[in-house]
Amino acid sequence: MISETEAQAAAARLIEAEKTGQQTGLISLAHSGADMDDAYKIQAELVRQKIAAGRIITGWKIGLTSKAMQAALNITTPDSGILFDDMYFASGATVPKSRFIQPRIEAEIAFVMKSDLDHSNLSEEAILEATDYVCPSLEILDTRILRKDPATGVTRNIVDTISDNAANAGYVLGEQKLDPKSTDLRWMGAIVSRNGEVEETGLGAGVLNNPVTSMLWLAERLATYGGQIRAGQVILSGSFIRPIEAVPGSHIHADFGPYGVVDCHFE
Repeated sequence: MISETEAQAAAARLIEAEKTGQQTGLISLAHSGADMDDAYKIQAELVRQKIAAGRIITGWKIGLTSKAMQAALNITTPDSGILFDDMYFASGATVPKSRFIQPRIEAEIAFVMKSDLDHSNLSEEAILEATDYVCPSLEILDTRILRKDPATGVTRNIVDTISDNAANAGYVLGEQKLDPKSTDLRWMGAIVSRNGEVEETGLGAGVLNNPVTSMLWLAERLATYGGQIRAGQVILSGSFIRPIEAVPGSHIHADFGPYGVVDCHFE
């Protein structure tokens, strides 16, 4: 296990990289024996430092929910990160050029909660009962850590991703609000375009077969560590497309068909 001092230093490096736009080195190289528990320890310290600086938690993101992404990082489980108040963008918003380092986009189904989830009664049915509505969403990914170490050629791994708040940087919510009980979330999907050209398509079933299953995974994981999904929080349930590079000048448009649209522009 890495020490508290090491976790604090790693989190401070990540925050500095976010502020300056200059990526930091791989945490997995600096701490070669680190595992996923160590990574979540660094993430927790990152959250503590952000809260101390005035940030407010607004929800959670679930990542690595597809078989393809899990295989790419040689794991068999999703990961999670935290949403903060300064990460939110309304659909149609313009993202300033200096805001992110190497932004990428994923399309997801967002759950907006109306009540706390009871730890003693965690089930997919309970999640649907506690959900106010679902809506189309985009997650903005960014990496405050180098994708590849220039000296060794080693690429970042799951320890780096989790430490870096599961690569979360922002989220965009669509305006259409849907009843999760009457919406077939497995068939809720999107055609995602960049500057008018289709880049990716996908369905909610790509997220652990059902986004509600993903939500249950998060609820159970949080319960294990004393956390909880709470009323008013936004949960990004996991991407059903591969990440799309959002280079300067990109207009990202996700057409969810009868379920609405969500888009954003990158300066």
